[in-house]
Amino acid sequence: MSTPPPSTPTPGRLRAVALAAALCLLAAGCSALGGDEDGSTAAAGSGGDRMKIVMVTHGGEGDAFWDRVRKGAEAAAAKDGVDLTYAGDADTADQAGLVRDAIREKADGIAVTLAKPQAMKGPVAEAEAAGIPVVGLNSGIDAWRPTGLLQYFGQDESVAGRAVGDKLDDLRARHALCVIHERGNVALEARCAGVKKTFGGETEMLYVEGTDMEAVGAAVTARLRQDSSIDQVVMNGAAFALTAVEAVAEAGSRARVATFDLDEDLVAAIKRGEVQFAVDQQPYLQGYLAVDALWLYRTNGNVSGGGVAPVLTGPAFVTRTNADAVARFAAGGTR
Repeated sequence: MSTPPPSTPTPGRLRAVALAAALCLLAAGCSALGGDEDGSTAAAGSGGDRMKIVMVTHGGEGDAFWDRVRKGAEAAAAKDGVDLTYAGDADTADQAGLVRDAIREKADGIAVTLAKPQAMKGPVAEAEAAGIPVVGLNSGIDAWRPTGLLQYFGQDESVAGRAVGDKLDDLRARHALCVIHERGNVALEARCAGVKKTFGGETEMLYVEGTDMEAVGAAVTARLRQDSSIDQVVMNGAAFALTAVEAVAEAGSRARVATFDLDEDLVAAIKRGEVQFAVDQQPYLQGYLAVDALWLYRTNGNVSGGGVAPVLTGPAFVTRTNADAVARFAAGGTR
């Protein structure tokens, strides 16, 4: 009987190990964000030391959107005197594993995204059983209460999608292509479903592999070449929208591009007229409020929305008329 070669750890599991190591350091009294060594100016956690909060998202490394979420979380942690550990993994099982790591290391609070809510029910229940409050952000607005979360901060993606549909009617579009770059992501599905619900023209969904931007561009180009009646492309991220602009040009199409979410380059594209508009859900605010809410709950028993209503951070439209007002914040990485 041959012995199989040792398996190579996946990037997600390596991040899980890194999270555990970081939490061990925090438990030993190290501060990731600075402050007095004796913790005298910090909020008290479960053991009388600095409070330890862990944020676990489904975002990948190097994504400008999740960088904004993290910046907001770090700003709140610095204000509240909290030790924050941030970890993200697009793999559902690995994200769940990161939450379980935080539970084992006795975090004082956990913030999670629910892109695929079913996979997070178990870890959230385990946190609750361990007496650790869990709040949600960004994804899963329809699932946060059934999943057992204490509070939720984000955009109602269905409402945002319906608002985009209304705007497309105002712009007299006729045929919209709504591009979903992660199949099964409840937020993206809700956006496009919302567009379809209110848009008076035809709405079709195009599923693409979001981890391969060249493939995304090729798929959009091919569909535009197949159907010249498509006059509107709706994307679900700033980088994807910029790729769609190139795809429209490559296809020789007259379609216009709009998107959910923005960053500095996307705001510049709006100012140039290459992208019609973006829906801003304010990711920085989502990260900030999630951390601050856990601190307030542990120190003062506060529960935003009474634990029954989400705290909405969007939608807000960024167009050519107000892009200048947003540009300086986008340049700073907070919008």
